[in-house]
Amino acid sequence: MRIAVLFGGVSEERDVSVASGAQVVRALTSLGHDVIAVDTARGALPPAEHAQLMTTGVAVEPPSAQTLSLVRRNARMLVREAPELRQADVVFIALHGGSGEDGTIQALFDLAGIPYTGTGHFGSAYAMDKDVAKRLFRSADVPTPDWLMAPVDTHAVTAALGFPVIVKPNKQGSSVGLTVVGDQDALSDAVDRAYRYDGEVMVERFVAGRELTVGVLEGRALVVGEIRPRLDAVFDYASKYQPDGADEIFPADLPTETTTLIRDLAVRAHHAVKAGSYSRVDFRLDEAGQPWCLEVNTVPGMTATSLLPQSAEAAGLDFPHLCERLCEIARRERGQKPSSRSVLATTMRVD
Repeated sequence: MRIAVLFGGVSEERDVSVASGAQVVRALTSLGHDVIAVDTARGALPPAEHAQLMTTGVAVEPPSAQTLSLVRRNARMLVREAPELRQADVVFIALHGGSGEDGTIQALFDLAGIPYTGTGHFGSAYAMDKDVAKRLFRSADVPTPDWLMAPVDTHAVTAALGFPVIVKPNKQGSSVGLTVVGDQDALSDAVDRAYRYDGEVMVERFVAGRELTVGVLEGRALVVGEIRPRLDAVFDYASKYQPDGADEIFPADLPTETTTLIRDLAVRAHHAVKAGSYSRVDFRLDEAGQPWCLEVNTVPGMTATSLLPQSAEAAGLDFPHLCERLCEIARRERGQKPSSRSVLATTMRVD
């Protein structure tokens, strides 16, 4: 297949996207595909720059507003007009956050008739909007922590949620702008911080307990994993992307009935937001053993050590073949004939 891997983007998750794009390019190239790396800021990278791309890491903090403003100058025209995207058999979307995950890019590709991986524009928008997603979870009987949308006052938060709470931008990923607020005095500053990243802010009841995650592939839950942050009490931006930021265990050490329940809830949440061929669903497990769904990620991190690939690896599907499989599904679902290298029959196991 001729595959264009689209990465970079103009959101605060740009560095994460570059890291995902680098490893997806490497994985698909290793299987013999004709792969073009396309950065939304610079266009198609010449072969000489591929090696440099592979060494890109994720900084401790998201990119600055000044950096992102420079990136935005070329991004819109590139996505509309880049011949590398139009000539590809499929575009692998490795964008995280912003217009790469909220349905904007997906809608443009739909209009242009360009096959792409992952969720369509409606599901992308539903999942990216945490307030909408949580309403859909509840409609599907998927437990999710109570929440309020800002503006809020401390009395309303105390009465409805209690403290501590999580304050976060409504449409961001990678825990950008997220704060754990332990008391009334810190609430206002946390809300102001979240507003720097989005025009809507969510205040959510904090669930003490274990952090769990599970991948969903073609409507089937993969292996449940547990994340144990080392740097903080929650799985924040630094814990996610810095070396030794967290321990990630696949499969999670859980009773069989709890694993079964979480996998069932993950699939229900995935379908509730109309997610496409794959997603990653995140949970907190409270001290009583009740799982609470936090969100569905329709374009989760895609390095070999990211959570969705680890969930798939534990189910018997390695990273290169996972990337290839997502491309094959995209061609099949969006009107293209599968190539002779199809791996749709790859065997997986879920213990």
